Amino acid sequence: MRMPSLEKIISDTLQGIENSKGQMYEIAENARSESERVKNELQEIQRQIIYTIDKVDNLERLEKAARVRLMEVSRNFEKYTEVDVRTAYEKARGLQVELGSLNERERQMKLRRNELERSLRKLIGTVEKAEGLMTQVGVVLDYLGGHLTMINNELEIVNQRRLIAPRIIHAQEEERRRVAREIHDGPAQSMANVVLRTEVCEKLMECDHIAAKKELQELRATVKTSLQDVRRIIFDLRPMALDDLGLLPALTRYCETLKDRYNIAIEIKCGEKEKRLKSIIEVAIYRVIQEAVMNTIKHANASNIWVKLDFQSNSIIALVGDDGEGFDAEAYLASPRSDSYGLIGMKERLDILGGQLSVKSNPRLGTEILAIIPLD
Repeated sequence: MRMPSLEKIISDTLQGIENSKGQMYEIAENARSESERVKNELQEIQRQIIYTIDKVDNLERLEKAARVRLMEVSRNFEKYTEVDVRTAYEKARGLQVELGSLNERERQMKLRRNELERSLRKLIGTVEKAEGLMTQVGVVLDYLGGHLTMINNELEIVNQRRLIAPRIIHAQEEERRRVAREIHDGPAQSMANVVLRTEVCEKLMECDHIAAKKELQELRATVKTSLQDVRRIIFDLRPMALDDLGLLPALTRYCETLKDRYNIAIEIKCGEKEKRLKSIIEVAIYRVIQEAVMNTIKHANASNIWVKLDFQSNSIIALVGDDGEGFDAEAYLASPRSDSYGLIGMKERLDILGGQLSVKSNPRLGTEILAIIPLD
């Protein structure tokens, strides 16, 4: 029997390891999703426990007062009637039963809280272990692929990737979620409408050609709008002008589009003569400015936005400012809302390239966001 070649053995081994890496990634993602669910449930349980404790405290005060009342009417038969005694007894008994029920509910919720905390710790451990294994598998793949002379440098790079991998994955998933939401709310809904209206047209063609023609005209307008939405989504994903013309023309076109779409004044200036940069740096600056401008449009209630670029010899500087409502930047960065990662995402994108992000804002005084990326 012919023995398999060494090349095939290595190829099959590498493929097996690559498949295992994919499985580990899936495990990590599933564990991360489950940990988020558990975390949300844990927060809800903790909220309910606090509410129940407050209610128990209140009931204990009422129950204590009811017992005092019962003792009072029980000792003074001359003053109180049998009905008064029975009423006081039933009230005290009812409060005791309700208090016992609440105490039991509090106990059950605390048990559930402890169980969720244990589950969350295990899930976080699973994610960390899976990510660690993914890093190790990546090292093995590079080693077996023939990069022996670069192994030390590669190990350092892999270690850096391990540290930033969760943030990169989170940013990717947020972008995918945004695109999916835009497609679902825009073209997907329009296409569903097109299907329904074509069925209407089919029926109208049999009995009313004029109405069918009008319906087709409206259908064509819907399709044109959907096409515009698709083109907009494609442009948001990767503007071709950024690759073909450079950073400043791409930003100028983007800002012109936003001015027309949202009826807001946007001014863009360049301090020094523009020069082409590495693609990864141009994309990073473009995305930071894009995120900052969109945050302003969505949340700042501003009338004017200004964007400034400064191409220096060893760095590129971008400034985005507005005359909007502003916010408490320090408080936001210290404790961002769970449904909003705008500034955090910008900072993480710049951190990967060794850049810096600073925010100057106060309520009712507008906002300025400064981004600096070194070119060395």
